[in-house]
Amino acid sequence: MSTPISSVDGSSGVDGPSVDRATPVPLPENIKSVQPGGGVCYQIELAWGCWRRWYLKTFRRGYVRRMAERMQGSKDGAPHDVLDPRDLKYCANLCTAHWRPADDPFQWRERIPLARWGLAEAQLMGWPLVALTILPAILWPAFWYIGVVPLVVLLWLIYFFRDPHRPLPTGPGLLVAPADGKVVEIVKLAHDEFIGGPAVRIGIFLSIFNVHINRAPCASRVLELRYSKGAFLNALNPESALRNENMWIGLEDAAVPQRRMVVRQIAGAIARRIVCRLRPGELLTAGEKFGMIKLGSRTELILPAEPGLYIDVELGQKIKAGSTIIARFTRV
Repeated sequence: MSTPISSVDGSSGVDGPSVDRATPVPLPENIKSVQPGGGVCYQIELAWGCWRRWYLKTFRRGYVRRMAERMQGSKDGAPHDVLDPRDLKYCANLCTAHWRPADDPFQWRERIPLARWGLAEAQLMGWPLVALTILPAILWPAFWYIGVVPLVVLLWLIYFFRDPHRPLPTGPGLLVAPADGKVVEIVKLAHDEFIGGPAVRIGIFLSIFNVHINRAPCASRVLELRYSKGAFLNALNPESALRNENMWIGLEDAAVPQRRMVVRQIAGAIARRIVCRLRPGELLTAGEKFGMIKLGSRTELILPAEPGLYIDVELGQKIKAGSTIIARFTRV
């Protein structure tokens, strides 16, 4: 059952602020990648990319020429040369270069039910686990059961990076969950600077067994991004919202009256790699995938507390990104 915002914390709703169409804020200096926190797998992928671009320029010049002819947008701002869509994995937020799906030779990867941002980790950690699973049975047949432990870890790894299809609910004013997990907080805020008035914060805890892909709560425009380094407290700890490494994303609803809202990706005790491919000014469709947090974490959605806002979830409820209706605006 939907809960009117007037009942949250016993506070009454107030008229939401009138927000003019805003000018997007350029990316801050500390966001130099879609994964600004770096990481070992990230560095390995960058090194592989350097070798790959050398190989393509040296031995596949025809391919490089064809991809250059089909590229749309500009690669200005990218930290390295962009030869094909694979070169955009970590710099899609720094330039406007892109290819139509029909011209993307790697489009088939979208059909793999695994997060593309996690494919490198899945392989770098997965293949050694495969070896540890098989080798005991080959080298010491009597102790084949030694391979059960790495097999379980391997299955969990694949399960963690899964990317299932999500049916999108439709209707005016609907907001879908930006993350899978359990609702651990619904709190009224006296004032949010970005929203410009009272707000409601909904906190979602993601365990290591949840899908970790983040999705847009509604059709919206990206206004601003802020990346903050910090601690790695357990995501269940309320202090994690203030002290942990996080990506703050300011959005503007595409529908009139263009309400503002915030999505925050927050790292946890285990999760230390936030991925956010967004760039200021970009338009998102409702439920569109825009990033992920690798391993246990927290995601927050901050909405303007105005009459007509109804919260459709309750504390302790398990929700799914892109398919669970988390809130709705009943007034235009």
